[in-house]
Amino acid sequence: MKVLHFPLARITIGFILGILFAFYLQPSISAVFIALISSLSIFILFYFLSKSRSKLSLYFGVGTYFLSFIIGVSTQITHTDYFQKSNYIHNTSIFEQPHFISLTIREKMKSSPFSDRYLAIVNHIDQKEQTGRIILNIQNDSLHHALQVGNSLLIKGTLTKNKPPNNPNQFDYSKYLENKQIYAQLYADVDEIKIGSKIEKDIWYYSSKLRTRIIRNLEKNNFNKTELNVAIALIMGQQQDISPDIIRDYQYAGAVHILSVSGLHIGFILLFVTFILKPIPNTKRGSFIKLITILISLSMFGIIAGLAPSVVRSVTMFSFVAIGNHLRRSVNIYHTLLVSVLLILLFEPSFLFDVGFQLSYIALFFIIWLQPLLSSIWKPKYKVSKYIWDILTVSFAAQIGTLPLSIYYFHQFPGLFFITNLIIIPLLSIIMILGVLVMLLAAFNMIPIFLSQLLEWSIYYLNKIINAIASLEKFIIQDIPLHFYLLISSYLLLFTIIIWFKKPSFNRLSVILISIIILQLSYFRIQYKILNEEELIVFNSTKNTLITERKGENILVYANDSILKTVQKNSILKSYRIGNLSTLEQKKRLQNFMFFNGKKIFVLDSSGIYPKNIQPDIIILTQSAKINADRLFQEMKPKLVIVDASNFKNIQKLWKVSCKKQKIPFHATGEKGFYKLN
Repeated sequence: MKVLHFPLARITIGFILGILFAFYLQPSISAVFIALISSLSIFILFYFLSKSRSKLSLYFGVGTYFLSFIIGVSTQITHTDYFQKSNYIHNTSIFEQPHFISLTIREKMKSSPFSDRYLAIVNHIDQKEQTGRIILNIQNDSLHHALQVGNSLLIKGTLTKNKPPNNPNQFDYSKYLENKQIYAQLYADVDEIKIGSKIEKDIWYYSSKLRTRIIRNLEKNNFNKTELNVAIALIMGQQQDISPDIIRDYQYAGAVHILSVSGLHIGFILLFVTFILKPIPNTKRGSFIKLITILISLSMFGIIAGLAPSVVRSVTMFSFVAIGNHLRRSVNIYHTLLVSVLLILLFEPSFLFDVGFQLSYIALFFIIWLQPLLSSIWKPKYKVSKYIWDILTVSFAAQIGTLPLSIYYFHQFPGLFFITNLIIIPLLSIIMILGVLVMLLAAFNMIPIFLSQLLEWSIYYLNKIINAIASLEKFIIQDIPLHFYLLISSYLLLFTIIIWFKKPSFNRLSVILISIIILQLSYFRIQYKILNEEELIVFNSTKNTLITERKGENILVYANDSILKTVQKNSILKSYRIGNLSTLEQKKRLQNFMFFNGKKIFVLDSSGIYPKNIQPDIIILTQSAKINADRLFQEMKPKLVIVDASNFKNIQKLWKVSCKKQKIPFHATGEKGFYKLN
């Protein structure tokens, strides 16, 4: 790959490896500081030595890449709030008892059915200066007016640490928040909140005010709520108010990426602004005015869109393209891509772990790298066929590049993605131009009704088209399992195949065969591990008890009749099945007695009836059984008591006390999550 011949490419790879090293291994700050000083000294030494001795240039190169690696490590450590002594995570008492917490609202998040949610910045805890980000949850029926970005709050409360998933193989929301430097949540009622008179007016405040002004002015023009929410997502990147049904349609149609502002949207903005500025002459002064106008327009759009990772990446990259065009130099797109990666990760290394950031960069790289190869397969004679062929090749290049990662994260593949892109890209270009114009006029409350209606109708028909494609569910391949090892080996195979197609040779064909062997070995290793596993899981399932027994890739489900009827659609079991590359082979009605790996398990249901002459190893209490727990535990003498989420919480507390008296280990799935018995 020629791209790897660029020194900047190897420096960027070293930098990213440094971020990953620091993220997973978390070295001490003192060790990183020593390594940084040492690597810098080595770099300077070899720099001067290589000037006089050309043979040492290799060592200078190695020293450069090692320095970039250490800079990556130090950047990750510096930007990780966990390593800051002032961060609230180090104040253990805030998680144990109420304190007065001073906050500033930074962002309005998507509300839950029970509460309004905000991203907030911690300022002080009990007059002591503290820092960090938290999620603030306020009961949505207790506050009659929504808080605005910049509001200062004083709340008496206790922080709650992010909890890991309650069931195996589910989406780890706590890890997701941790990657965004959010380590806790605060649940508050209106009685515990004092809103300060001072509003912190920073870039986030003005960005939010501008978005709010635009939305209110559009609502005054009777813009339909459904279409308005989609327009806000397309133009401003705010998806909080889109209905789940519309998001699902876009996912099934393979078009969910257009709801997140990314390179496609910023590219349209750049073309639109460049078109508007065409009357300005291409003199030295005129070219400079164009450049400044383009950079300001892209930056303003990024701020309005909330500075999301995909937006920052796209704005940065297209800004470099604009600067290159201004300097009249041929812009190497790979260099532009690499510089944007370095700049973004240098200031915000946590973006590396953002799924949208990963998918955006991979899609863009494959469009640049693979699309020319695909387009060379056929050379259309007519403009219309060439236009259609270009859209198809771009779509296929992006889809091929993101396919393994999309399956790894989302476990599905939209089979009609090429039809979706063929239809929506021309329509999206019209919507983007109309949308930017309408939003700009809305900021000044000067919206012509015909423009507003035209945008509304365009989005209405876009939603209709997406819904029609999404309704063809036979073409949506779902529940596709993909292990991390298979993800890496799939990309290895994909890269080697494309390299061979670009320039076939025997050596490159040999590398493809080696990649296939690595892929097969990865699959066999995973299969061997799964086939030799046996486990029993008591799930954290509310209202209904759910237990599975897995032997290899076969799952046996124990549950009541209502669960067994819809077991294939059960989201808890679906995550578990996909995560373990397994299938649901048997379904059985929940039994009182179970045996697993030589252990006797007794399940006590709502009847509260139990035999007195057995001594099970494990008791599973379900359905809030009416029992005398002290007597039950004395008679049965279990080695472990498991309580699932089908029991009332007040009863669980009483059972916990009984277990503590008799020194019996107690596991409540509602408190500790699922229980696994190997």
